[in-house]
Formats: sequence, structure tokens, C-alpha cells
Amino acid sequence: MSHSNETKPHARDLARPNWSAVFAVAFCVACLITVEFLPVSLLTPMALDLGISEGMAGQSVTTTAFVAMFSSLFITSVIGKTDRRYVVILFSLLLTFSCLLVSFADSFTLLLLGRACLGLALGGFWAISASLTMRLVPMRVVPKALSIIFGAVSIALVIAAPLGSFLGGLIGWRNVFNGAAVMGVLCTLWVLKALPSLPGESASQQQNMFGLLKRPGVMAGMCAIFMAFAGQFAFFTYIRPVYMTLAGFDVDGLTLVLLSFGIASFIGTSLSSVLLKRSVKAALAIAPLVLTACAVALVLWGESKIIASTVAIIWGFAFALIPVGWSTWITRSLSDQAEKAGSIQVAVIQLANTCGAAVGGIALDHLGLLSPLVLSGILMLFTGLLVAAKVKVNSPA
Repeated sequence: MSHSNETKPHARDLARPNWSAVFAVAFCVACLITVEFLPVSLLTPMALDLGISEGMAGQSVTTTAFVAMFSSLFITSVIGKTDRRYVVILFSLLLTFSCLLVSFADSFTLLLLGRACLGLALGGFWAISASLTMRLVPMRVVPKALSIIFGAVSIALVIAAPLGSFLGGLIGWRNVFNGAAVMGVLCTLWVLKALPSLPGESASQQQNMFGLLKRPGVMAGMCAIFMAFAGQFAFFTYIRPVYMTLAGFDVDGLTLVLLSFGIASFIGTSLSSVLLKRSVKAALAIAPLVLTACAVALVLWGESKIIASTVAIIWGFAFALIPVGWSTWITRSLSDQAEKAGSIQVAVIQLANTCGAAVGGIALDHLGLLSPLVLSGILMLFTGLLVAAKVKVNSPA
């Protein structure tokens, strides 16, 4: 097997990091995430304008996520040996095209078609983002580069809904998507200027997904990723009823809690490279155990607003290490198959988000208010133990 042969040239060839290209990739990711969640704050005007229900308009977000899951799984096989620079340019053009389709949509079908185009770009881009980053900087600074990209994601998640809502009131929902199309054009221009030629893999270098999962520690890693994200969404999807009923927050209070969660998450992402430099495995094992302790604290003392607020801040900070940590694991332990591993990881995360939210909702309805927290705490506990026992992380080349 040629696992180590691939990583050594990487470390030698890239003496200096290409930060301009990393920021271009981060900007693309931020634009994709922002556009993914824009409809959340624009559902009412979109539904009124298109003559559909808000529930139907909400399917525009579901469509994107659903297409993204399949796109992430199949993208590496489809793009084959194509230069990744052209692939990224194609994704940024798809983003622009998606926004224009949505802004000019006069029917529900056109709206969904536009959102499906976004799903193709989003899933594909996510799948190759870790391997792209790995090829733009030396191995020793990969965690720092990944933290920049996930920092852009954190900012996009915090600003997408309020920005969409604010601009929608000022200029109308269609012009919000026209503005997003302009961002897509800027993405394309930045990528054209900053991203170097990155040739694709030859057929001999590619391994099938099942072969990849048979490697030592890989299946355990993917199971840990699934449990960590399912645990996150089992709790986070229902943070509103839990915090408003248990701790007695009003809507303004909850908004402040969510904002502090977002800020803590951004700080955690920004500092993640420092913590991951010490030990990727320790960070991936300890972060979920901290979240288990947070869940226990909420179950026992969640009526206290101070404790509930503190838990939200600690949760935001600790969970931020998990996506950066797992992407770093891929670039270290599966560096020769980073694209394939990245596409499996994205599909696993999308599936985990769906399952976590669904099971958390059933638990909330049938087992009471604390059950999503208990479920989340148990999943995080198992994640930490599984990482400690089974997951292998190679040292940087």
C-alpha cells in the first residue's frame, strides 16, 4: 500500500502555505452555508409570493440537504482526474446559477430546482474541502487552515438568518438572492485568481469506499463522527423548548443564549488549531466527554438561568473542536484518500444530523423535556470512549 508515499511529497513540495487560496476556499464555504440557510428567515415572504404554504417553502432547505448528501457521496467518482481548480470554479458558478434561479422563480418547481443546484455544489464542495486544504498548506499547519475554513462556517451560521431577515425587509427576498448571486461571482473571481492547478487522482490511486472503511480505526472513526453529530442535533434542534420551558428564558433571552453559543463556537473554532497541535486524539476524546458533563449539568440544575447560559457557552466552545478535529484526522490518517474519506464523512454527518433530530423529537414527544439531553449526553459519552479505545491518528508528516 502506498499510504505514506503520498504524504511525504506533500510535506516537501509545500514549503510555504498558500493562505490566499485557503481564504478563497473559506469564502466559498461561507457563501454556500449562508445561501443554504437564507430561506429560513425568508419563508413567509417566499411562501406568499409563490402562493405556497410556509411548510412547502421550508422544503427548499430540505431539498438542498438531501441533494448535498448524495452529491458528497458520488462527487469524487464523477470528477475523477479533473483539475480541482476547475471543479471549485464549477461549484461557485453553480452557487451563482442557483441564486439566480431562486430569485427569478415563479413556481415551486423552479424554486426546488434552484435549491437542488445549491445542494450539488454544497455537498461536492464539502466532500473535497479537507483534501483541498491539505494540498494548499504544509501538513504542520493543516489544523490552522481547517480552523479558518470552519471559522467561516461559524460566522455564516451566526449571520445567515438575521442578515436574510433584515435585508428581506429592506429590499425583498428576491433581491436578497440576487445579492447572494453577486457573492457567487466574487467567489468565482477569487478562486480564479488564488487557487493553483490541483490535478485529480489517477484511477490507480483511488480506493473504493468499502476498502477504505476496512482500514484499522476508520470504521470506528466514522461511527464516532455519527454519534457526535447525532448527539449534537438531538440536543441543539430542541434547544428552544428545553431552554424556554426548563430554564424559563423568554424569546429575547433565548436569542442572547444562541448568540453567546455562536460566539463561543467561533472562538472555539479559532483556537482549535492550538489545541489540536498538542493532540488530535485527546481533543476528539475529551470534547465529547465535556459535552456529556454539560448534558448532566443541564439535567440536574437546568432550572438555573446562570447554569443553563454557562452550559450553552461551554457547549459552543467544546463542540467547535469536533468538526475541525475530524477533518484533521482525515488529512493525517487518510491523507492518500482524503477526498474519498471526506465524502464519506460529509454523508455520515448529514445522516447523523437527520437521525439525531428525528430521534430527539420522538424522545421529546414521548419521554419528556429532558430526554433529548439524556440522549445527547449518552451519545457523547460513547463517542469519547470509542475515540479513546479505537481511533488511530497519525502524527503529522
